Amino acid sequence: MIGYVTLGTNDLPRAAAFYDALLKEVGARRLWEFPRGIAWGVAEDKPSLCIMTPFDGRPATVGNGVMVALAASSREQVGCVHARALELGGTDEGAVGPRGDGFYAGYFRDLEGNKLAVFCFG
Repeated sequence: MIGYVTLGTNDLPRAAAFYDALLKEVGARRLWEFPRGIAWGVAEDKPSLCIMTPFDGRPATVGNGVMVALAASSREQVGCVHARALELGGTDEGAVGPRGDGFYAGYFRDLEGNKLAVFCFG
């Protein structure tokens, strides 16, 4: 059902460096690049994550209540992605750990303040 998710940025080169390093941890690569943004994914026919400068030319802002969740293949990968986000300058929004009924996750904010989760089941 989800084709792609877009997060706004005010500094495309800085955001690109953050997401290049972070999304490598889940096997994603750049799928598209254009003057206002970049999209990463694991395959063209799978959902992707995009960062873009806003079309209207106004500053990008964080959406309250908006969160993007990155699927991981294991608890170990959840921990690696969360740790990498913090190493890259992201901020912790919830330590890695079980969240009930086999759901395992960690939460962080990127350099612009967008909230993300990394999770797996099991």
